[in-house]
Amino acid sequence: MNKSSMGNMMKQMQKMQEKMAQMQQDLEEQEVEGSSGGGMVKVTANGKGDITAIKIDPEAVDKDDVEMLQDLILAAIAQAKEKAQEIQSEQMSSLTGGLNIPGLNLPF
Repeated sequence: MNKSSMGNMMKQMQKMQEKMAQMQQDLEEQEVEGSSGGGMVKVTANGKGDITAIKIDPEAVDKDDVEMLQDLILAAIAQAKEKAQEIQSEQMSSLTGGLNIPGLNLPF
């Protein structure tokens, strides 16, 4: 590989790193919501999957059935994380042009 080709490849790698950094910032700013129990429990997460808020309808709180509330919370969290993963996949696909590049995973 000649110096010119190596220089071009390095520039492309640097551009990709810049795009990935911007993508991570964009993911932090996006919001997704998971809900369960007909909206009685709502979980908000950013595009990276970090939970940012949990809202619980007071009617979902039953001291005699705490397990149901726990299950509702877990289900809402799972849904929010799934939506965040979808956003991450879409962003990665746009970055790589739809190519599946082994080892190119976002550090989340």
